[in-house]
Amino acid sequence: MMIALLLVLAQEPEIRVGIVGLDTSHVIAFTDLLNNPKNANHIPGAKVVAAYKGGSADFKASYERVDNFTKQISEKYGVEIVETIDALCAKVDAVLLESVDGRIHLEQARPVFAAKKRVFIDKPLSASLKDAKEIVRLSKESGTPFFSASSLRFGESVLQLKADPELGGILGCAVHSAVSGAPQHPDFSFYGIHGIEAMFALMGPGWESLRRADVDIVAARWKDGRVATYRGLRKGASSFGATAYGEKAVKSTVPGKGSGYAPLVREIVKFFRTGVSPVSPEEMLEVIAFIEAADVSKANGGQEVKLSDLLEKRP
Repeated sequence: MMIALLLVLAQEPEIRVGIVGLDTSHVIAFTDLLNNPKNANHIPGAKVVAAYKGGSADFKASYERVDNFTKQISEKYGVEIVETIDALCAKVDAVLLESVDGRIHLEQARPVFAAKKRVFIDKPLSASLKDAKEIVRLSKESGTPFFSASSLRFGESVLQLKADPELGGILGCAVHSAVSGAPQHPDFSFYGIHGIEAMFALMGPGWESLRRADVDIVAARWKDGRVATYRGLRKGASSFGATAYGEKAVKSTVPGKGSGYAPLVREIVKFFRTGVSPVSPEEMLEVIAFIEAADVSKANGGQEVKLSDLLEKRP
């Protein structure tokens, strides 16, 4: 049966992938995984064939890098550079929306949804819960699925911790990761989101309320009473780690054990093929709401913020 399945997959046409936004290192890393058969982690079944440069003139991480990455993807991988997102959509089967600036994801996603192309939107899904909700609405209205996640959600250390048979059910967790602020974005949108996504991978959706007790420490309660904490690291040693408090044991991730971008890109290709996202739209919204709520709590001296208030009171 497995051989037959592999034969069927081998006979499926290669997915033509287009990239929107060439201002992040993910553009080169993802393209190499898909287009370079010599890459030890090469992922067959999809190939980047076209790209739209994009870029944000008021965002340093974008304007300082976009020209270099555009040159690399064109010259090294032979990817065609097109002038508009509409032109891109006409040439591809699916889209990687990679723009580093989360503020422009909604507007760049509009023509992709209009063209009914399945789309992966790199982290952060958006720079606000308002925009994230509109992305979900457009996806449903157009009948076009989307997917957004951090690579750490599918990292080897996180998945092994979650599946550890000695752990039992996860009653709570403590996660830390590096934080690097970005202009016009919530505090945890850049790099902090990696640890927060790992936290959701361990806990699942369903957070109810949170408090930002210190500058970068968040304590959140889930609807079933479980509690998780996130600590953002700005000074001193910078790393990622998670400890899960289980019914049978307390376990932690192995320091330094990671798996790069390959697990995420495999999930993206699978999503492009099936149209089924490994993360529900509701959970993707919860992640963005968590990040926004942390800023709201900080601005109000550590006051409790409820998810229901954010979802209901904000447009």
